Amino acid sequence: MKKLILSAAIILGSLSIYATTTTNVEPVKTSISFQSEYTEVKTEEIPAAVKTALEAAYPGAKLEKAFVNDKKEYKLEISVGDQKATVYSDVNGNWLKI
Repeated sequence: MKKLILSAAIILGSLSIYATTTTNVEPVKTSISFQSEYTEVKTEEIPAAVKTALEAAYPGAKLEKAFVNDKKEYKLEISVGDQKATVYSDVNGNWLKI
């Protein structure tokens, strides 16, 4: 019985070491970088180079929505048949990988 009580006291004593709190904890700082914000534009406002590149790369694709950011990069939401996709292009019609 003494061994049982002694074992319980040792176990409880060792667990209390992990229960202490420290007051010198530094707050964690995180930084998040966002992509440039895209604003919606009319499909008529898309440059001809982008439209030509879209027709060449995705024949029969329908341009659903178009967005542009400050760097003149275009986010194009397209549909080809029953499939939908989002592609990115610069102002010259070069495809971007985002």
